[in-house]
Amino acid sequence: MGISRYKIYEPTHPHFLTCTILHWLPLFTNKESVQIVIDSFKHLQENDNLSIFVYVILENHLYLVASSDAIGKSMQKFKSYNAYRLLELLKE
Repeated sequence: MGISRYKIYEPTHPHFLTCTILHWLPLFTNKESVQIVIDSFKHLQENDNLSIFVYVILENHLYLVASSDAIGKSMQKFKSYNAYRLLELLKE
């Protein structure tokens, strides 16, 4: 894992998070790609103690307000899993 430029001082408090698609490509324009993200949210809520207060999925990025016991690790899992699944979807 690379060094992050972001510092999380209160890992259990709610955080406003933004995730963007590389080069701002409009990836979330079909139901399948959005469903991957929603399923990932559900999985992390059930298995990683992630609490999501609100989220918005736009065509090339998403916003969410969330908290977890370790928000950095939860977001690392979220991004890693979604990158893999979305690349697989694009290969199809």
